[in-house]
This record gives sequence, structure tokens and C-alpha cells, in this order.
Amino acid sequence: MSWNGNGGDQGPWGQRPNNPQQPDLEQILRAAKDRFGGGNLPGGKLSLIFILGVVLVGWFATGIYTVGPNEQAVVVRFGKYVETTGPGVNMHLPWPIESVEGKPKVLQNQRIEIGFRSNGSREIDVPAESKMLTGDENIIDINMSVQFKIKDAADSLFQVSDVVSGTRGREIRDPSLLIRQASETALREVVGKNKIDEALTSGKEQIETQTRELVQEILDSYRSGYQIEGVQLQQVQPPEEVIDAFKDVASAREDKVRKVNEAQGYSADILPKAMGTSAQLINEAEAYKQSKVARARGDVERFNNLYVEYKKAKDITRTRLYLETMEEVMARANKVIISPEAGRGVLPHLPLDSRIFGSGKTPQQQP
Repeated sequence: MSWNGNGGDQGPWGQRPNNPQQPDLEQILRAAKDRFGGGNLPGGKLSLIFILGVVLVGWFATGIYTVGPNEQAVVVRFGKYVETTGPGVNMHLPWPIESVEGKPKVLQNQRIEIGFRSNGSREIDVPAESKMLTGDENIIDINMSVQFKIKDAADSLFQVSDVVSGTRGREIRDPSLLIRQASETALREVVGKNKIDEALTSGKEQIETQTRELVQEILDSYRSGYQIEGVQLQQVQPPEEVIDAFKDVASAREDKVRKVNEAQGYSADILPKAMGTSAQLINEAEAYKQSKVARARGDVERFNNLYVEYKKAKDITRTRLYLETMEEVMARANKVIISPEAGRGVLPHLPLDSRIFGSGKTPQQQP
């Protein structure tokens, strides 16, 4: 229904608050007066007062607004930020004095992807984002996801401009642009400080933590109003062209670790045995030492005693020592005793020594 030339979807009291064109109050009153009979009808004055009351009520009603459960409303007064309100029915001064600039979903977690894009059940690789250079000048392929949400509704609307061109020349706010650029920048910086082995193995958690902290630092420096909830490395691997070589290196590294573990196990087994054997040999050597020292001291004491006796009776002592020595020597020697009568027919060159000592048998053992 058309009201005095206004748009088809507009009300009789002019255009919506967000429309830059301001309503002509005089034109509205004139249209209402003509509509309800003007001043020619009885009670026209009362009708005009009623219409003015309706207009005022409608004007004050422009200050009533609702905020969803996971939203916050940002209220501005003549374009300047005033306050942020929470969920429920709220009120601000009527338009155009105050208005709601936006209602960001502050409790909604959002997600962006670096190095790939999810398309249903498939993932599309984005090499321009995923290929990165490590600290030891190797190329690595990394996919990462970032979870974030709005922590300050006003800052998210006013401090950072995330506007991209949309369809039909319209501009669309896309907060993920800032998060994506900051996340990719932070990830490249962190990866550039780590070696490729750390990125492929035990350093993933450290890279995630450092990246999250650096992204948050960048966003806070812009007063973006965004909070990074989490950073997760989805895939970390060498480029496809060299992945086989990296697998060989990883296999060799595993073999090295296995060999080291085996060597450590052998060391743990053999060292106690070697230490036990060493202690035993030391104890035996110490006992042998004590025995030899005691025997040497005994021999010295015996020699001193003999020397004392020798000085008292040299001839007798010399004869006794000779007999004792011969007794000791002859007791260990192989002997052939021939009586004088039997020895007369024996030739002097008879090789008795060879027969006895060469065969290793005593005369009684010879055939």
C-alpha cells in the first residue's frame, strides 16, 4: 500500500532509520491531515493531536531493540560509540539520536583454515599458504586451523576494517580476513625459527603454542576485539617431491635410536658383570700380595736367624745348609742309582738322561 508517494515497503511515517534520507515532518503531518479529514471535519483538531501522539510513540519506539542470546549490541550516538548491551530487550534514545551499529555474535566460535579449504568431505590444498621455509632452509607443507571468537564487540566493529566486495557491488564484512593474514604471518615466523625435524616430530605442540601467542599479540596490537581460542596443526609433512627421501631419513633415524637402545641395554647388562669380575680380581690380587709379603718377611726372618747361627759355627752351619739344600733338591729330581759293582760294566756314554728325561718316565715306568 502506498502512503503519499513513499516506497512500497516503507511505513507512513517515513523511511527506516538506516536510510540516509531524513523524513519531512511537515509533509507527514500534511498527509495525515488530508487522510483524516483535515480541519473541515468535526473533531479534526482532536484527530490531529491523536496523530501527533501516534507519531511520537512511533518515534520513541525506534529506540526499542532486541539482542539475541549469543549477541551483543553496539549503540552509537550521532555515530560515536556509547555502550555495549547484552541479550534481551533494550532501549536507546530514539533515532536519529542513537542507533544500533551492529550485533556481533560474541559467543559464537568461528574457524578459519590455513593451507587448505574444507569442501564437504574433501579438502582442497592451497599451496600458496601451506608451503613454508624452516629455519634450516627446508620446505615444509603445513595445514593449520584457527578457532576464534569476538571478545569486544565495539572494537571488532570500529577498530579494524574487514570489508570485501560482494555480489552486485555490495560490500560484505569478513572478519576472517584479518585473522587469516595474522595467523599465516605468525605461523611462517614460528616455522622459520624451527628446524624441519622439530616441525615433523616433537616440536608440533611448541609451534602451536608459539603461533597462538603471536597471533593474539598481533590482534591485540590492532585492538581488533578478537580472541584466539586455539591453533591446531592439521598436517605437517615434506613436499610430495621429497617425501620418499624424508621417509628414508626417518627410517634411518629410527634404526639409530634402536641401535642406541640396544647398546645401552648391553652396557647395562655387561657393566655390572665386569665390575664384579674386577672386584674379584682385585681381592684375589690383594690376597696374593698379602701372602707374598708375609712369605717374604718369613724368609727374611729365617735368613736372619740362619745368619746368626752361621756366625756362631760357620762350618757346622754351612754343612747343615748344604745337606738341607741337597735334600730339598734331590727330593724333586729324577734319580738313577747304580751300585759300584753294577756300574763297572756300564759305558760312560750311555744316554741315561735322554732315556729318563726325554720320555718323561721314571726308570721304574720304562718297559
